[in-house]
Amino acid sequence: MPASHISKQATRQRFAATDRLARHRHDTGYIAVVVSGGYVEAGDAGRFHLRAGHAVVHHCFEAHADQFGAGGAVVLNLPLPGAASIPPAVLLEELDAVVRTAERDPLAAARLVIASRSRPAPAQADWPDLLAAALRDDPLLLLAEWAEASGMAPETLSRGFKRAYGVSPKAYRAQVRALTAWRRIPSSPLPLAQLAAELGFADQAHMTRDVHALCGRTPTALRR
Repeated sequence: MPASHISKQATRQRFAATDRLARHRHDTGYIAVVVSGGYVEAGDAGRFHLRAGHAVVHHCFEAHADQFGAGGAVVLNLPLPGAASIPPAVLLEELDAVVRTAERDPLAAARLVIASRSRPAPAQADWPDLLAAALRDDPLLLLAEWAEASGMAPETLSRGFKRAYGVSPKAYRAQVRALTAWRRIPSSPLPLAQLAAELGFADQAHMTRDVHALCGRTPTALRR
């Protein structure tokens, strides 16, 4: 799943009806503001049904897949300030002000999104979303047990999850686990081997491979 770049300038994208973006990630964080239309985004923070006025936040190396609705969508991409603290998806009260500000200062528009009085967009809560949340919370979760407890065959669970999130449950867990490791390694006081075990990796070498595949750097280099 190759990483790609988002410009530090404001960029508009138009998506046609029923367009689909396969699961992908970006190595630069950004905020996507839905100017018109709507789509469903399934990402590392959950699945959201987005419409005009919603803003969805993508931090560095987070992955997501998108399915656009019958009317397509126009999306305004803004650079994400490095220290931004904001829910994964919000409904803006001042969409027009954000769009106007972006014409002269994209970073100011992003700060307006972050500072505006907005309310979090509710995440979807179908069984694939419950499984995604469980995989994020428990890296040692046994998929067969979760399927049995939910009354589903493992094959049905895997197919349904992939339709919703664009990736198998095992791959989703591996990607989220690597992302969590990348975020925790620089500041965690734990030895790398102990952190790897805590996050559900087979061993430190396993964590090193996955983190390097994610960001191009080893855990040792991140700590330096």
